[in-house]
Amino acid sequence: MVEERSLAEYVVQFQAYSESEKQWKARSEFILRNLSRFQQRPQQMDQLLALSMVWANHVFMGCRYSGDLLGRVVEMAEGIEVQDAPQFATRDEIMKRQR
Repeated sequence: MVEERSLAEYVVQFQAYSESEKQWKARSEFILRNLSRFQQRPQQMDQLLALSMVWANHVFMGCRYSGDLLGRVVEMAEGIEVQDAPQFATRDEIMKRQR
């Protein structure tokens, strides 16, 4: 479907307008690492892009998802290093600190 030499050029079309370069660098690495598993049918690419957004939203914005979904994207992102990733606390953790 996509030639190896043009993978980076192919993937750049999926960068969201609102993504910082730091976020895009990490998310594009996620996409590139998993692209070969999601190229069989066009709808698989949509699934990969959705999974990449779930992972990026979790890492950069602290969004929470079901354990199964989060486990899947964390496994897919294994080895991707994000410099200075924000750290998030749950409401319960914040409330414990205030006591």
